Formats: sequence, structure tokens, C-alpha cells
Amino acid sequence: MYLFLLVGGGTLAWAAMGSFALLVFIPALCSVILICSLGPQEVHRWTFFFQMSWQTLCHLGLHYTEYYLQEPPSMRLCITLSSLMLLTQRVTSLSLDICEGKVEAASRGIKNRSSLFEHLCKALPYFSYLLFFPALLGGSLCSFQRFQARVQGSSSLCPRDSFWALTWRGLQILGLECLKVVMRGVVSAGAGLADCQQLQCICVMWSTAGLFKLTYYSHWLLDDSLLCAAGFGSEFRQSPGEDGYIPDADIWTLETTHRISLFTRKWNQSTARWLRRLIFQHGRAWPLLQTFAFSAWWHGLHPGQVFGFLCWAVMVEADYLIHNFANLFIRSWPMQLVYRTVTWAHTQLIIAYVMLAVEVRSLSSLWLLCNSYNSVFPMVYCILLFLLAKRKYKFN
Repeated sequence: MYLFLLVGGGTLAWAAMGSFALLVFIPALCSVILICSLGPQEVHRWTFFFQMSWQTLCHLGLHYTEYYLQEPPSMRLCITLSSLMLLTQRVTSLSLDICEGKVEAASRGIKNRSSLFEHLCKALPYFSYLLFFPALLGGSLCSFQRFQARVQGSSSLCPRDSFWALTWRGLQILGLECLKVVMRGVVSAGAGLADCQQLQCICVMWSTAGLFKLTYYSHWLLDDSLLCAAGFGSEFRQSPGEDGYIPDADIWTLETTHRISLFTRKWNQSTARWLRRLIFQHGRAWPLLQTFAFSAWWHGLHPGQVFGFLCWAVMVEADYLIHNFANLFIRSWPMQLVYRTVTWAHTQLIIAYVMLAVEVRSLSSLWLLCNSYNSVFPMVYCILLFLLAKRKYKFN
């Protein structure tokens, strides 16, 4: 089974990426070598350093193509970089599991005089986990414990999703694709950020961000369906100590919440949980800022991403103070209803602003966004953050 998943992943990678697949195969192989040769206290530090260094070099190649040569990047290269980012998640998740004792270190199970065949057999589950085809190009982060239990046929994992569950997901994807067609028509018919005037720019930002969100939702549901069909998805029961499966898309919460902090936790949930475990829980000073700064690094350090993620971090910090302050003074339900309505609209507009900043590639487009009326919404939260932080400091 391990070999089948590995061969399937290699075949899919070569078909989707062509020769760029080597950019995924090489770090996967090197990571397995590090995992099998280092002790549990060293493995995470070295695999993290190697994987992020390799991914950064690949992203710099994309920067060279886009910004220096002024050429559109190859679609195969973009697919490769996306797969490489997912590989980084699996590598660091596995190394953390080994470091924390959730997974036995491979170096402990291999004797010094073991044959080459024994070494390969010991390394096969790790190599298969890093390249197994259902999660190669997308999908929620699957822990090594769940992967291993599914391959070994553990009864603690759920069987394949029923036909009706997959049918329901298919209908959701179809509905999202139809909405995408409508929204794409709205965006195409309207003015862009370069042509909009005053308040019209707000509608342009909202509709464009809506199109981005529909695309993400559709892709996440499709990836989730593939993982569930392969048996790596949601489960009715799970092993003690094993992290439960979390789908990336919680559309209802994302579209109805009035809290930026809650939106942040629910947006791409498995990645948010991975970032929390990898960076936030180990950050000593300014863990929130460290987490968003690392997220910008992991995504490729494009100018819009750096600005967007740092802006997002400030908005989350402001969100905590604003809502804690409001909960002390807003008691009556009519005022709570007004407060929730206003903060919902403001939250969605700030998220739309951040999303456009992250998605734009050129500095000129980022400047158009920052120079529009849309910057009023994050500025309001920045001012409230300054005032409430000053008030909190005086109170303390």
C-alpha cells in the first residue's frame, strides 16, 4: 500500500509538473534521509531549516521570472511551488511529531549493521507519506499517525465516505462553480482598481475578493472530497492522542462571523492549526506577529503578501481588544444586534482588503489598493488599536 501511494504520487507529480517534479522529489528524499539519520531532538531543527531553505530558493526563482525578467511564470512551476508548500507542511508536521514523541524516531529502529533493504523498508512509510498522491496537489494536512493507521487498516479510522456524502460535496462544488461564473461576470463588467472612483472602489474590492473566496472554497471542497474518497478524511473515531481531521472550508462560519480572529482560525483550518503548532506555540515574544511573518515567508514573500499578512496580524490584535472592550459595555440585545451587524460588515471588508493585498503580484496594483478608499477600513481598526492599547496600559 505504501508503495502504491508513492508510485501514484510520483506519477501524478511527473504528469502535472514535468521536469519541475524534481524540485519536489529532491527535498522529499533529503528530508527522509534526515529523518532516518538524526535523533528526535535534532530532526525538527534540521528538516525545518533544509525544507524552508529549499522552498525559499524555489520562490526566489519565481521572483526572478516575474520581477526581473518580466515574464509570466510557467503553470507547471506554479503547481510545483504549491505542491512544495504542502510538502513543507508534511515534513515539519512529521518532524514535530517525532520531536514530541508522537511518532517513533526512525533512527531508533535502524541498527548500525542493518542491510540496505532494511533501511529502505524503514524509510518507505515516511517517503510514501510525503508524496502520497491524494494530498500531493492539495487538501487538508493529514498527520502521519492518520496516514499510517489508514494504510495499515486501523479500525479507528472511518471507512470511505458514503456515496451520498460525496454526492453532497459534488453538489456544493457545482453550486460554488455556478456562483463563480456569476461573480466573474460582475467583476469583468465593472471597473478595476485602476479605473474606479471613490466609493466605487469598495464594490470593486468586495466583488473581487468574493471571486477569490469562491475559488478557494471550491478547491478546498474538491481536495477534501478526494482525501475522503481515498480514506484519509473525516473519521467517526480516532486513536487516543491523534489529531482529528479538520476540513479546510467552514464556509458558514467564514461568511457569518463578525470576529476577524475567528475568521483567521477558520480560514484554511488545517494550515492555521499547523502554523499555530509550528510557530505560535513556540514564540516567546510577539507570537502572533511571528506567525503571520512566517506565513508570508512560507507563501513566497511577494510584496503584497508581506504587506497583507502583516496587516492581517495587526487586525487580529485589534480585533481582540475591540471585542473585549465592547463586551464590557454593550449589554442590551438591540445594541448587540447593531454592533454585530456593523462589525460583520467591517470584518468582511477588512478581509477583502487583506485578500486583495495578498493576491496582487505587482507593486503598482498594491499601491492602487493602498491609495483607494478601501484603506479606511483597516485604518479604523489601527486607530482603535492604538486608543484601546493606550487605555489598557493606563488601566494596568
